[in-house]
Parts: sequence; C-alpha cells; structure tokens
Amino acid sequence: MPATMNKCEPDILEQRTQHKSQQHTMSEEQNSAANDNADKAVQQQIPIKDITPIKIHKPDADKRGDHYTPRSHVYVRQVKGALETFRRFFGGFFILLFAGLPWLQFGGHQAILFDLEAQRFHVFGMTLWPQDLTLLAWIFIIAAFALFVVTTFAGRVWCGFMCPQTTWTYMYIWFEHKIEGPRNKRIKLDERAMDFDKFWRKTLKHLCWLMVALLTSLTFVGYFVPIDALFADFFTLETGFWVTFWVLFFTFCTYGNAGWMREIMCTHICPYARFQSAMFDADTFTVAYDATRGEKRGPRGRKMTQEKLQEKGLGDCIDCNLCVQVCPTGIDIRNGLQYECINCGACVDACNGVMEKMGYKKNLISFTSEHRLQGKYTKILRPKLVGYVVVLTVMVALLALEIFTRVPLEVDIIRDRNALYRETYDGLIENVYTLKILNKSQQDFSYTVAIEGLPEHKFIGESEFTVRGSEIFTLPISVAIDPYLLEDRVTDIRIKVVAQENPEIKVSEPSKFLYR
Repeated sequence: MPATMNKCEPDILEQRTQHKSQQHTMSEEQNSAANDNADKAVQQQIPIKDITPIKIHKPDADKRGDHYTPRSHVYVRQVKGALETFRRFFGGFFILLFAGLPWLQFGGHQAILFDLEAQRFHVFGMTLWPQDLTLLAWIFIIAAFALFVVTTFAGRVWCGFMCPQTTWTYMYIWFEHKIEGPRNKRIKLDERAMDFDKFWRKTLKHLCWLMVALLTSLTFVGYFVPIDALFADFFTLETGFWVTFWVLFFTFCTYGNAGWMREIMCTHICPYARFQSAMFDADTFTVAYDATRGEKRGPRGRKMTQEKLQEKGLGDCIDCNLCVQVCPTGIDIRNGLQYECINCGACVDACNGVMEKMGYKKNLISFTSEHRLQGKYTKILRPKLVGYVVVLTVMVALLALEIFTRVPLEVDIIRDRNALYRETYDGLIENVYTLKILNKSQQDFSYTVAIEGLPEHKFIGESEFTVRGSEIFTLPISVAIDPYLLEDRVTDIRIKVVAQENPEIKVSEPSKFLYR
C-alpha cells in the first residue's frame, strides 16, 4: 500500500503543478483584462483641472480667542486710487440722493411718499394705488434684469459701487480711520488693555456710528410718513408707538450691519453672492489677478534688475499683501475668482500703487476677463448679454407705454342689492347704482356722468361733480326708462365718466339694466 502511494505521488504532484499553472495563466489573463478595462475607464474619465490655490489667506487664528468665532476681525486698510475716488463719488452721490429725495416738495406735498396707511404711493405727479401694483411689479422685474445685464458684463460692480451695505460699511470704516487711526494702529488698539485713550476713542466711534444709523433710519422711515413732521416729532418724543419702533429697529439694523456684521452680510446673508456665478462667463469683466505675470511672487528690492528677477524666477508680485489688507471681505484675490469678492476695486488701486513705486507695469490686478488673461479676445457682444439687453429694453418700453397710457381715473359700479329694479309712480322702471370714482391724479377734476345704451332714459342724480386729487368720491345715481322701450329683461349699458378739464381722461364701464 505505501509503495502504491509512492508511485502515485509524482502524478498527483504533476496534476497539481499543471492546475496551479492554469490558475496562474487565468489570473494573468484576468489581471490583463482588468488593466485594460481600467485603462479604458481612465481614458473615458473627464479630465480634472487642478485648482489648488497657490497661497491661501486664512483669518489669523491668534485673534480668535478661546471661544468659537466664524471669522477674525477684518481690519480694512485705507487706499487711494482712481477706482476708490470714483467709488467715493458714486457712493456720495447716492447717499445725497437717498437723503434728499424725501425732502423734495411737488405740488405742495412731499414728492415721494409711500403712504402705507392710506394705501397709496406718491411719486412726484403720479399716485399709485393698490390697483397699480402691476407697475411696481414691472419696476422690480426691470431692476432685476438690469442687475443681470450689469453682472454679465462687469461682474459684481453693484456690490462694490452701489450697494447700500458697501456704502455704509465704508462710511463706518472712515469713522474708524479718523478716530482710531490707520489699520496697524487699530490692531494695536484692540490688542491692548482698556485705558482712557482706548475708552474715549471706542466711545466716540460708536456714538458716531449710532448717529449715522439714526439719521439713516429717520430718512428711510421718512419715505413712508411725512418726513418734516417725523424729525420734529421724534426729537420731541411725540411720535406714535409704531413709528418709534420702526425708527429704532432700522437704527439697530444699520448699526449692526455696517458696524459689526459688515462682510458677513456679503458672504453669508446676501443671496446675490450665491447665484452671481450663473451670470458669469469667460468674457465677464471682473477683478482678477494675472498669475502668469505675477508668479512666482516674492519680496525684492526696487533696484533689482530684470536679469536678477529672471534668475530667481520671480514675477511682478512682491507679495506685500496690500491687496488683502484693503479688501473689505478679507480675501486674497490672488487665489482666483471667489464669491466673497464684491468687485470694489480696492485691491486694484493698492496693487497699482505698488507697481508704480516699483517701476513695473500697472494692472497686475485689474478689471479683466478670463479670456483676456489667457491671451484671447474678449467678446463684448455675446448672445447671453444681447438677450438680456433685448429683454430689458422690451420691458422698459412696455413699462413706459403703460405709464403714458395710464388713465388717472377709476370707476367702480355697485348695483343696489335690495331690489333688482323698482317701478316709479309714473310707471317707469328704475335701477339704482352707486359709483365709486377714484381720482388717481394729484389734481382736482370735475367730471360728467352719462349713460350709454339706453334710449330716452331718465338720469336721476348729480351728473356733474368735483373730486379732489387722490380721493374717492361716492355718487348714488338712478336710471329710469319706459318699459315699452325695453326689448329684453337684461339690457347691456355703459356708464361713462369724463373729466371736463381734459376729455382724454375718461372711463366707460359696463353694467346691466334689469327688468322682470
């Protein structure tokens, strides 16, 4: 038995070797097939673009303290330049416009007054009623499309140059600079312990902030209540509860938004920062850093020659970080396009100042497009922008048409609900109506009422009357007719109201004359 087993062992070993060889061959074939499939999968993958930023600017962790804070305080450095001058002029113009409009008088009353209690909006010579909400809807839609056009063409310039949040934030930063000093002094002032110098500077700064916030709030509320009486009543403590509440509420909002929250409003609360990228394309002009020209960044002396710079592989960026210090949202524009960037152009002015001192060409940071940075041609007229402009133009034309064709008169007809009709003592059939005549203008008008569609009828009531501007006049009237002149139980009629001073101002409303 053992001898037999010894004879069989070579055959068994040979079979096992052949089996292992077959398994190894199959394994190699499977691995080769798997590798081929992997190569095909790699070839079918979408190419990945490495967007790892060259250098990340993060908030200073040393200023966070022991408790959790979502950010460290952004100390904005003052900057001078062409864009800053234009931004200040632009912001100053809109501040004066905002503060001055409610004080304008037109026709003996406040030119712009959104009287919510009386449910009417006065805009110079035009009064808008709840029935005119379509006009307000048109205005809001046009404003949205205008924002789309501007954003598609020049990025977030609304945020950087026209947004009230940015304008008031820079105003508050100006008070900081004048009271507490430049950026470095403000940082040292916050780091040192409280003393008399720090106390009076901080107190004066916050008093100035509160004063600006209160004046802003009073002016804003003055668009909804008569502003001359508002200022007098508020400072003499004679305003009502709700007016006082809204003045204090908007004071707190302005003080908190521009003084404390600042860039948080732009980066976390305002929805515009989130959906702006949907309007951007490679031809949109936005603030950008020319990395091809600026990298490799690094410090150097002013007298360093171009040969030395080339030997060290240095670009034009000297890594001074001024672009970060002047940014109101605290970002590093050299990291590429970021939703926090508000296109205020402060970094452009700061970098141009440095380039001028170094003797380099300006616009290392500039308003440019992605295509221009790549050396390509920037298309100004492109389908998306042209489409926005066309839609905006059509909507503006429709709004203008609706305003110019708007009749400043409205007539509502209310039938007597107690009786469909009644018979008079002389055998006539009489229907009773109540007219509500709304004079939507700000002028007094005399009107004439006439009935159309009833031959040989008798009009009972005032056919001529006067309605003061922006008021509703109630006019009860009766219409009587000989029943032999009526062909149907229901006769269609029209009640026509015409202004005597201007026959173009007229309204003809349909109604019914009932019998049996």
